[in-house]
Amino acid sequence: MICRRVQDIKSFIVMDVLERAQEMERAGESVIHLEIGEPDFDTPEAIKAAAIEALKRGETRYTHSLGAPELRELICRHYSETYGVGNLEPEQVLVTSGTSPAFLVAMGSILECGDQVILSDPGYACYPNFVRFLEADPVTVPVHEEDGFQYRPESIRAAMTPRTRAILVNSPSNPTGNILDGDRMAEIARLGPWVLSDEIYHGLVYEGRARSMLELTDRCLVFNGFSKLYAMTGWRLGYVIVPREMVRPMQRLLQNFFISASSLAQAAACVALTDDSVRADVESMRRTYDARRRYMLRRLREIGFGITVEPTGAFYVFANARRFTRDSYAFAFEILEKARVGITPGVDFGPNGEGYVRFSYANSLESITEGLDRIEDYLRSRPAWTGGS
Repeated sequence: MICRRVQDIKSFIVMDVLERAQEMERAGESVIHLEIGEPDFDTPEAIKAAAIEALKRGETRYTHSLGAPELRELICRHYSETYGVGNLEPEQVLVTSGTSPAFLVAMGSILECGDQVILSDPGYACYPNFVRFLEADPVTVPVHEEDGFQYRPESIRAAMTPRTRAILVNSPSNPTGNILDGDRMAEIARLGPWVLSDEIYHGLVYEGRARSMLELTDRCLVFNGFSKLYAMTGWRLGYVIVPREMVRPMQRLLQNFFISASSLAQAAACVALTDDSVRADVESMRRTYDARRRYMLRRLREIGFGITVEPTGAFYVFANARRFTRDSYAFAFEILEKARVGITPGVDFGPNGEGYVRFSYANSLESITEGLDRIEDYLRSRPAWTGGS
């Protein structure tokens, strides 16, 4: 008998799309991947070389359960130089095997059964599953296209109850690519509950800047990592920055459930944060993403998808597809089977995402061009096609 809390976990639909696309590829079909949020770039050479050198030096043992002291010091320096947050201590940084374990440990430390966590709808599909697994309750607050899919603090306030333990913020956002403005962030920080701030897409910003919640309040837990900005998804390395009083309880969970993050990945991450050639590589990736973003926005509008507020971060466009469908799940698989292009249905990110689809531009401009051409050609052949934007 599978326990109820596991049965309550919903599938991650983007993975269903990806796995069906892979089946098609194994059968000899050509599929363009605009569904998955994974950098198509290789990890910068200096980072790979650092891991190789660490391996040669024999750095293959457990590190400190909180993470290698040098890496935690460098993360503090990064937040000081980037955001002006100068009061962090290395002991407040917990290094984990990706950000997902960080969420599990952090939520496991603050949530009792029946507590509530406020999430945006649409929002990253895995957040409510973390909450449910810990037998707490996700409470969703709709965010809207005309508002750039930004939280309205008054809507959060209206959703709060005595059981509200935390508010989760993701900026730049998955799936929308939008950045939460500083005034709204400050107002959210003043609402009272813990703020869980997912900052994994920081650095992938094309207009304006993303602010860290640590600039605004100490009553927050900040999540970040190396997967997206440094093209290190397979290295599985993340971290969470927490108030001092939370370090020891969370450390006990890390010791018991994860021991420590990869020693080789941590050695490589130290170079990611300090090497000038890595900074140049990251900036080159950022400029390339921006060029893809601009192209994708133009082409999607030409095809007939709706985009009211242009996304300025991460590598996603969350486009209104209601001109073509009211069932984003069926539409995504239709596009996959008929046009041979993978896209993600908006409903994967919550009920308020229905009628939208997510496009990822973490693929080459050539592939994006080919994928959007295929979609346009297919939709032109569809009876519902009316052309234009």
